[in-house]
Amino acid sequence: MVLEATNPDDRLGVNAPRGAAVEVTRLNHRYGDRQALADVSFTVNPGEIVGVLGPNGGGKTTLFRIVTTLMLPLSGTVRVFGADVVTRPAAARRQMGVVFQAPALDTRLTVVENLRHQGHLYGLRGADLTARIHDVLARVGLDDRGRDLVRRLSGGLQRRAELAKALLHRPALLILDEPSTGLDPAARREVWQHLQTLRDRNGTTVLLTTHLMDEGAGCDRVAILHEGRLVAMGAPDTLTQAIGGDVITITARDAASLSERIARRFGVKVETVDGRLRLERERAHEFIPELVEAFPGEVDAITFGKPTLEDVFVHYTGKRLSE
Repeated sequence: MVLEATNPDDRLGVNAPRGAAVEVTRLNHRYGDRQALADVSFTVNPGEIVGVLGPNGGGKTTLFRIVTTLMLPLSGTVRVFGADVVTRPAAARRQMGVVFQAPALDTRLTVVENLRHQGHLYGLRGADLTARIHDVLARVGLDDRGRDLVRRLSGGLQRRAELAKALLHRPALLILDEPSTGLDPAARREVWQHLQTLRDRNGTTVLLTTHLMDEGAGCDRVAILHEGRLVAMGAPDTLTQAIGGDVITITARDAASLSERIARRFGVKVETVDGRLRLERERAHEFIPELVEAFPGEVDAITFGKPTLEDVFVHYTGKRLSE
């Protein structure tokens, strides 16, 4: 299938991106009685990396499928550089390159053969396609591996080949679903370096889903999804600073009783997460001795540190991402 434009405006493609890269407005979807997305709204600006962070089942995959035109929403709208994904899906697809969570390369073909077949889907042929293949392989650092069979590449190199495939038609927006799935730490860093290079050198907008906190921390902004709802969005540093103070974690034999008494004694909110007590407090190093002295012998262990994105998730949901 060739993704030909059916509207003269659709032919503008990546050469004329307008307004927000992605605009999600009051998006809703459900599967039977389960609400997968509930009134989700956010915007992705051109030239930034935005990560949609959340646990499995939190709504990330449903959002990904709707944005990439694979699924129709129950209600709400999604626009990609102004093109509605429901009423103008061909125009939206022209603007985006997609990297799926599951590998989408034919491992029996070479890298170049995979890219040539991808180009044919977009109506590319001849010298123009050959030039684009050389260009995109250079951009992802695979210009010397084009003749290699995909199955002979490492996981990190295969992921780079997936990026090349998604970038072949020169989209303004790159969308990735769990880009680090199945990769070792070194390969994950490699993929992230390439995403940041694409943003910095080419102005490519990146929208990705992830359940990994360190990937979220590498984004320009993070949207946190929990049970289908957008509970927070902002730059990672802004989100962590908004919590305020330090995060204190307490291990105790009778956590429930101690939680109530700490809250009553110091007027703080105490949560129980993974069987341990958690609270936020300014100048924790001064507060901890006071807390231990107030409840002698009841605290088995206590730690504190600056807030992380994991703490942001707990702050807004009362749960750890792994739960």
